[in-house]
Amino acid sequence: MAASETAVKSSASERDDRLKKLAELTKAGVNAYPARTGRDREVASVLSDFDSLLASQAGFCLAGRLRSKREHGNLSFADLEDGSASIQLALSKKDLGAEHYKSFSKLIDVSDFIEVKGQAFLTQRGEKSVLVKEWRILSKALRPIPDAWYGLKDEDERLRKRYLDLLLNPELKEIFRQKARFWEVVRSFMTSRGFFEVETPTLETTTGGAEANPFKTHHEDFDLDVFLRISIGELWQKRLMAAGFEKTFEIGRAYRNEGSSPDHLQEFTNLEFYWAYADYEMGMKFCQEMYQEVAREVFGRTKFSTRGFSYDLAGDWPRIDYCSEVKKQTGIDVLKDSEKAMAAALDKFKVKYEGSNRERLMDTLWKYCRRQIAGPAFLVNHPKLVSPLSKSLPENPDLTERFQIIIAGSEVGNGFSELNDPLDQYRRFALQQELIDKGDKEAMMPDWEFVEMLEHGMPPTCGFGFGERLFAFLVDKPIREVTLFPLMKPRREE
Repeated sequence: MAASETAVKSSASERDDRLKKLAELTKAGVNAYPARTGRDREVASVLSDFDSLLASQAGFCLAGRLRSKREHGNLSFADLEDGSASIQLALSKKDLGAEHYKSFSKLIDVSDFIEVKGQAFLTQRGEKSVLVKEWRILSKALRPIPDAWYGLKDEDERLRKRYLDLLLNPELKEIFRQKARFWEVVRSFMTSRGFFEVETPTLETTTGGAEANPFKTHHEDFDLDVFLRISIGELWQKRLMAAGFEKTFEIGRAYRNEGSSPDHLQEFTNLEFYWAYADYEMGMKFCQEMYQEVAREVFGRTKFSTRGFSYDLAGDWPRIDYCSEVKKQTGIDVLKDSEKAMAAALDKFKVKYEGSNRERLMDTLWKYCRRQIAGPAFLVNHPKLVSPLSKSLPENPDLTERFQIIIAGSEVGNGFSELNDPLDQYRRFALQQELIDKGDKEAMMPDWEFVEMLEHGMPPTCGFGFGERLFAFLVDKPIREVTLFPLMKPRREE
């Protein structure tokens, strides 16, 4: 019999045994799933106040999950864990009475949630413990928790049963506490500098603000196909610039119907901000300060290692010229060389690419080059073709006032001086529509109502966005690992 089959049968047998114990509790008139508990302390507070509780012998009530259980005749020990810490319980037949002691011994399992009332107690070995005077079941677990060392080693199983993964890995819990702090610091940085937090639509009739394949659904009431947004309200926040708001930001979820990788998920959290009367030079300075503050406040340092790259976020970051870097690494002049030459270069470097239009080939060439750069650095002077929402450089209309932040061979932030010329925007949207008509699924959908807004006037504006990929890089984890519940295919029932 295969080991996996043995494990399944063993698990089924244990579940049957626990169901019998549940039936016995119910027969005895015990509610194994009560709604209320009398807990008046967390385990961590008992441990921190242990000496005073021991001296006063004051009673208290704890609640949590049993993580272990050890019986020694008329005395049992168990470990109780809540969200704050773990503590040892001591239970004796003398203190509980024969019937309650027997019930605990026979009907309570590791993984069950219980409530205990007791007093601080120091064992002969000096271990801080709770001498239990009363106990009560709070939730009967019908399945055991896997062994911390031997269970849930398969990545798919870990992510599918994330609740167990988190329970077994305190380090993983700490990562998500850091992630919450990460967004807290970002939000504080923005609001302390006068930015106004907004909410923009997640359902759109056209997806704007990025080049990506969207998720499509249907609005029954309007009988209209709509899309889940692929950016955090870029075209909406620009409308707010026209409305008289000068500094806005949003932290929210974006959706892209694309492949998965260590850097990409179909659903993720991003920040985007828009700043009237600012340009991309001001944006670069602002974003450098933000990344450095996040590093110091969340991690207490500016030096990091990610996927074999070491880098320091402190100090001023260098700038890398888009066209020069591509030519240096590949020999291709993206402004002058033909699509055939670009494709040949990609074939030479064994880089896979989709589509043969100039924009897609140019972008793929840059992404190949980007993998060699440790950063932090600002990528600047992007060609206009790959920047349909950015202002052109006055001295060279083929290039744009755009910047990307590069760390560990990847892009972890994107911003530009926003295009606010309605006629230029119309022409660029028309070009994107041509790409869509030729089958480019990632070309940007034109938003003609946005062009109408620009005709009413929008001030010079800097816009910028980055996502949780930055956090994943700073903790050096694949992005799925720093997502609480990444999308998984439903498990096929045998």
